[in-house]
Amino acid sequence: MIDVNEIVRMARADGASDIHIICGFPPKYRLDGELRDMSLPPFSGDDCFALAKQLSGKDYPVLESTGELDAAASLAGTRCRIHIFKAQDVPSVALRLLREDIPDMNTLGLPPVVKELTTLHKGIVLVTGETGSGKSTTLAAMLDKINHTYRKHIVTLEDPVEYIYKPDKCAINQREVGKDTTSFAMGLRASLREDPDVILIGEMRDHDTIETAITAAETGHLVFGTLHTGSAADSVDRMVQVFQEGMQPQIRLQLSMCLSAVLTQQLVPKRGGGRALACELMIVTDAIRNLIRTGNTPQIANAVATSQAIGGQTMDQALVQLCKGGQISKNNALYYATNKDYVRQNT
Repeated sequence: MIDVNEIVRMARADGASDIHIICGFPPKYRLDGELRDMSLPPFSGDDCFALAKQLSGKDYPVLESTGELDAAASLAGTRCRIHIFKAQDVPSVALRLLREDIPDMNTLGLPPVVKELTTLHKGIVLVTGETGSGKSTTLAAMLDKINHTYRKHIVTLEDPVEYIYKPDKCAINQREVGKDTTSFAMGLRASLREDPDVILIGEMRDHDTIETAITAAETGHLVFGTLHTGSAADSVDRMVQVFQEGMQPQIRLQLSMCLSAVLTQQLVPKRGGGRALACELMIVTDAIRNLIRTGNTPQIANAVATSQAIGGQTMDQALVQLCKGGQISKNNALYYATNKDYVRQNT
């Protein structure tokens, strides 16, 4: 069997984010969003079983009985999130390579006004986008900025813990769902008794988590969270629609008062390789608060489009800027656009 540490070492050296090991095929890794074959021989069924036993250790019986297992390990000096699962009765492995270093906000290509969001003392700031769009990296950079600037208590709830913060001016507690707390909702409720100033919620996925996040923001905490949504308007609707219809007007009212900003991200292939960050940014103004409160979320996109004076922008405006700046091609700008006619006419 090929040494998994060597596979991780090779993938890390090339800048890959994920590794996939499947019976009958060479290992593959994800580079710049695309899967590529590694220059290694295929894994046999025996190789896959041996690797699954090595990575799962004493928890191998769980994999045998349920067909899947989550784990974490340090391989070749790299922290890895591991998911082992059976496919046609043979184990496959998906490895996520977790970054150790927290990038500076100035290096990510974020809209300049995003830095100002770290100065807030209360409210909800959402970073949204599909899996692999860089949400965790952006949030880590924002929290690290707070860590090096203010004397506050930061509590994070993550699944898994990805970036490890080195406390500077802040006290920081990082809690992993499944190890340190049973769920995001339970951990979030407990965090309100832990005297936090800043709370990071790895994913706001259910009714209880969203309701408690709103309560935390209303009681004077700064809450950062993520959603798998593609725009600011979709984010508002997603948060409201997890509640029963009779509760939705009240939730809209509360959300209109405590939501501060929504940053939506996409990673777009760059000319010459690599990926560029395209961001929609909604800064919640009085006009947008009124749209949230009254349920007129379809009009939010227009409000964001006309908010460039305060640093806001739509995803399509961001794509046009990247295209005009020569970072991405017109074809890719159109592919990732929401309003293709707008992008076509302005590039």
